Amino acid sequence: MPRTKNSKTLDAIKNDLASKFQVDWDQTTWQRNLEAFAFQCTDELTPLDHFIGQDRAQEAIRFGLGVDKPGYNLFVTGLTGTGKTSAIKTHLQSIVDDLDRQEKRRPISDWAYVYCFEDPDRPNAICLPRGTGKVYRQQLATALRTLQDEIPKVLKSEGFETQVRGHEENDRKATQDLMSGLEQAGQEANFAVQLTPNGITIFPMTEGRPMTPEEYQALESEPKAAIDEVRAQLMQQTQDTMAKIRELEKASAQLMQQLERGAVDQLVDQVFFEVHALSQDIPEMQQFLTDLGEYVVNNIGYFKEFDAPKSALPGIPGMSQGPAAGAAALGIDPFLPFELNVLVDNSAVEKLPIIIEPNPNWGNLFGRIERRAVMGTYVSDHGMLKPGAVHLANGGYLVLNARDVLVAPGVWEGLKRAIRNQEARLEDPAEQSGLFIPQGLRPEPVPLDLKVIVTGDESIYRLLTSSDNEDFWDLFKVKAEFDFRVDLNEENMMAYCAFICRTCEEESLLAFETGGAARVLEFGARQVSDQTKLSTRFGQIKDLLIEADYWARKDDAEMVQDHHVQQAISQKVYRLNLVEERLQEMISDGSLLLDVDGEKVGQINGLAVYDLGDFSFGRPSRITVQTFAGREGFINIERESDMSGRSHNKGVLILSGYLGAKFGKDRPLTLSASIAFEQSYDGVDGDSASSTELYAISSSLSGLPLRQDIAVTGSVNQRGEIQPIGGVNQKVEGMFDVCRSTAGLTGTQGVVIPHQNVKNLMLRDDVVDAIREGMFHIYAVKTIDEGLEVLTGVPAGETDDSGAYPEGTVNYLVAKRLSELNDSMRGYFQGLVSNELVASRGLTIIPTKAGIHAACPSQDSLK
Repeated sequence: MPRTKNSKTLDAIKNDLASKFQVDWDQTTWQRNLEAFAFQCTDELTPLDHFIGQDRAQEAIRFGLGVDKPGYNLFVTGLTGTGKTSAIKTHLQSIVDDLDRQEKRRPISDWAYVYCFEDPDRPNAICLPRGTGKVYRQQLATALRTLQDEIPKVLKSEGFETQVRGHEENDRKATQDLMSGLEQAGQEANFAVQLTPNGITIFPMTEGRPMTPEEYQALESEPKAAIDEVRAQLMQQTQDTMAKIRELEKASAQLMQQLERGAVDQLVDQVFFEVHALSQDIPEMQQFLTDLGEYVVNNIGYFKEFDAPKSALPGIPGMSQGPAAGAAALGIDPFLPFELNVLVDNSAVEKLPIIIEPNPNWGNLFGRIERRAVMGTYVSDHGMLKPGAVHLANGGYLVLNARDVLVAPGVWEGLKRAIRNQEARLEDPAEQSGLFIPQGLRPEPVPLDLKVIVTGDESIYRLLTSSDNEDFWDLFKVKAEFDFRVDLNEENMMAYCAFICRTCEEESLLAFETGGAARVLEFGARQVSDQTKLSTRFGQIKDLLIEADYWARKDDAEMVQDHHVQQAISQKVYRLNLVEERLQEMISDGSLLLDVDGEKVGQINGLAVYDLGDFSFGRPSRITVQTFAGREGFINIERESDMSGRSHNKGVLILSGYLGAKFGKDRPLTLSASIAFEQSYDGVDGDSASSTELYAISSSLSGLPLRQDIAVTGSVNQRGEIQPIGGVNQKVEGMFDVCRSTAGLTGTQGVVIPHQNVKNLMLRDDVVDAIREGMFHIYAVKTIDEGLEVLTGVPAGETDDSGAYPEGTVNYLVAKRLSELNDSMRGYFQGLVSNELVASRGLTIIPTKAGIHAACPSQDSLK
């Protein structure tokens, strides 16, 4: 805009209008007062031993852990780095210690799986007193070795063999008596009775010798028939005799078995006496030992084969060929029932278990069923069952991360099922997926008695409450929410410094002097963009302390000072801001069009924040508006090109509400306005540019130019009130950096922000210094009218009693232009309606000096 002789006066007026909204430099950041720090070095402080400003969350955790009823599990929310896991650990340990002191804690148990004799595919779970699981396992292993050694000795002892020989002699004599009777009957009938390997044969005798087949065939029919008759009688007697012999053998075998069982039964009672005595208060173990003893007595053959001097089969010491060897060859361990699988061994656990599972996949959480390859397939048994975190935490507390649980296939549903049914069931999801042939192994579930604590952010909590609300509310009745910020007061300042002291001790860092500690607090306030708050994301604070220590050591400093902390902050920005620098280069070389001086109508610099995940920064962006007669209203070019988000679309729609309420109460607005973010190719969202767009519309309508050396941010409502926005520090610094690197700081440049955001200002030192020196400015406004006065240097104007705006004000010029557009559109539509009416009646419009006349189309009337 060209300057006139009155430009100096106009500039003074503009500055006067803008100056009343200017923010003082000491309002642009938290003012550090080193005198408030009652120490010279953090080494003088006591390390922090509590949590800063999380009273609400800590009380919720105490409540959830204190209610010992089903469903009172906890879901702990909060941003990463706010100390959720540390707080949970601390509270859990505190509760466990209190229970120990009061002697109220639940007993800690071991859990073991044993062989099920009724159904080997259903191993039995047994609860054992803490630390006794491995004792039972060792005793059963010892019992097996003893039985393998002693049973062969008992069965080969002199006393036992004497009994066996006596019974065998009786059996032999009885058999001989039966055979003698048969032979005597043969002799009396002139037949020979012989015992051969193939059985008993009967031959007729002649002349003291067996008759040959030829002699038998040469006999007459009557002698032959007589011989056959006698032979038949002897054969029947032979069969009867053999039946009696078999009965004798059967009785002998039964007697031998009884002898062996009697001898072994006594040995089993002796071997199992100690383990029986140990488990007298555990009915399940007593029943298992009884069944195991019966198994030994019923399978003595497996133990007969064990003889140390004999050659061994691979993997089974001292075993010769026999039933056990055959079973082993088929992959079957006949001594598997002696294996006690200690699933959970709490012998080294003195207090209730606190298990934090970092990788809660199915196997890690619920346990797994291992397999071994046998003859081309996979088999499993109760000895191959492995525990999961739910087993290890049983009786205590289990801490999980919600995101990890939800992304692991089937884990969330499995966890809910375990909590709901209060049991841990060992299953193999690979069988259901078809990766393995089902083996039918279904272990008995372990009863669960534990408290589950799940941590996650607020978005996951809302997702679960909306999509899984029925189960979720029943199973996780307690929410503990960690705040990401606390009040910046003297108490929390000293607690922050105590945290610095503790971190220095834990991480072996240099101590921080007062200035360095104050700079850390300033960083904490900037992280939440609030001069009255401090960040509780202590993970970020800890990172800053470590990095500041690095730079201090490079300087060979004895303590971490103010500039070391600032260097750590600056160096991290340098590592991350490559994209920011590239955009700055594009602005400097003119690739991105942007004016930071002068004035233009319908053009303004808006401010946007680019969030790269690990780094965010602000940059000004040109916004242009064109207004013209029409009925389309506001045309959001970003929306029409599918590059606008819902929040931005809402902000544009609010503009029509504001203009309609302010200028369209007595007549309709006949206005078309196109709004565009120039050179925006990545999409636009958020309503923080709505006030900026309204300023540009007002400029286009009024014809008043807007200052290009001032960028604007802020949302607006339909009443024209400016509303706060996010990212105010990045936006202010973005405009500052562009001005400094392009035209240089002129002393007139600045940013218009919502007045509510003044307390959110935590600007860099260089920006604060420029504001203090008058080289850069921040203006805080409450309404659109105030912003217009800053940007145009012209009073906005308020209506008088008649509803009119003072002449020459911004609102007067806007109202005047809207009236002109309305009149233009009314005239256009009146003419359009007249033409349509005349044409519809067959008339002709004839222009004359007196105006426009309608006449009939007849020639007579025209004359």
